[in-house]
Amino acid sequence: MRIQSMMAMSANFLHKKRAGDVIRNLKVQTFQGRRVLVTGGSGFVGIHLGRALHLLGAKVTLFDKAKPLEDYDPDIKVVQGDIRDREVLEKLCEGVDCVFHIASYGMSGREMLKSSEFIESINVGGTENIIEACIKENVTRLVYTSTHNVVFAGQDIDNGDETLPLLPLSAHKDDYSRSKSMAEQLAMKSNGRQTKDGSLLNICVIRPVAIYGAGEQRHFPRIVKNMEQGLLCMKIGGSHIKVPWVHVDNLVNGHILAAEGLSRHKEHIAAGQVYFIADKAPVNQFEFLRPLITGLGYHYPSLVVPVWFMYIIAFLTEWLHTILKPVIDFQPLMTRTELFQVAVTHHFSIEKARKQLGYEPEERDLTDMVQYFLERGHRKKSSSIGTFLVTLLLGVLFVMLLMSLLPLVG
Repeated sequence: MRIQSMMAMSANFLHKKRAGDVIRNLKVQTFQGRRVLVTGGSGFVGIHLGRALHLLGAKVTLFDKAKPLEDYDPDIKVVQGDIRDREVLEKLCEGVDCVFHIASYGMSGREMLKSSEFIESINVGGTENIIEACIKENVTRLVYTSTHNVVFAGQDIDNGDETLPLLPLSAHKDDYSRSKSMAEQLAMKSNGRQTKDGSLLNICVIRPVAIYGAGEQRHFPRIVKNMEQGLLCMKIGGSHIKVPWVHVDNLVNGHILAAEGLSRHKEHIAAGQVYFIADKAPVNQFEFLRPLITGLGYHYPSLVVPVWFMYIIAFLTEWLHTILKPVIDFQPLMTRTELFQVAVTHHFSIEKARKQLGYEPEERDLTDMVQYFLERGHRKKSSSIGTFLVTLLLGVLFVMLLMSLLPLVG
């Protein structure tokens, strides 16, 4: 009993330490004593959002297929289940005032190359399930987490805003982006629907950009692994390329303010609206990563390769993955969609979120991430010239193999 009590106190301390700064400057009134549900609640964004909502006085339930990645307050309820199970969702929505729908699949890496039917069943089918559960159980607020990819598929975008049209579904290079666009449209069409008791379901959409922060699990572990394998030895494209990032603290703030904007207290100003949520300014991808690269003891790359060359590599890697998937489900070095995120200028205005929601991003950097990886033993190890040569040789052989396959693809 004493050990359990000490663990609970430790979890509570870490919870308050991680979440306290997030909500320090927020002025919200509609969560104290209210029940909220976060789907995808065990993931990186979900657990941060759940902790912050709990500190605002909400009664929080986190729903996810997996167990939480990080610590959380013992008062937060965690339920494991499948977003495709509507009956479970209906039970979870009983008595809930606000739902944050974050759950999705296929954002990066090998997940992106799963079957389109599987990805769509979660991203579109799961969204339909949560909307119908809200209607049946009289939930009045739903914040849907979309992605900036619904308007971006490799074209230059300079300070784009929410008036940008959704891309045609056929324009997307991956099923995640395509299915997220379908789900966003479903959410927007469902705004204002009447619930079972005659109330209205108010829905808004958040479009995050690339997310960072200590403990992020999708992008940065792969980046660090590439460093350790000697694969982050070059930059892609010129220094003029600017891309957007958002710290998880800022993204959590954006979600909470959006939900507040759906309330009667704010005259439902956010209902039926879409908001880009990002940090204050876009940055060059490799300059953004410089503190992490050097902080872990690696040399900042000086070699620059053209975008077109990496596009060929990414395209052939996807093709090779499709061919070999029944035998080896390997992690692609980079997909075309991931290449676009790095090597094509695209960034978005946050003025709408500022004006309507009062969103103001906090200044953040990679300091906490460097410490996070160092504490877990991720620092440059002493290496011999032999290791370098082996890595170089394998890289050359891989490129030669992919290039030899190019005529077969065409």
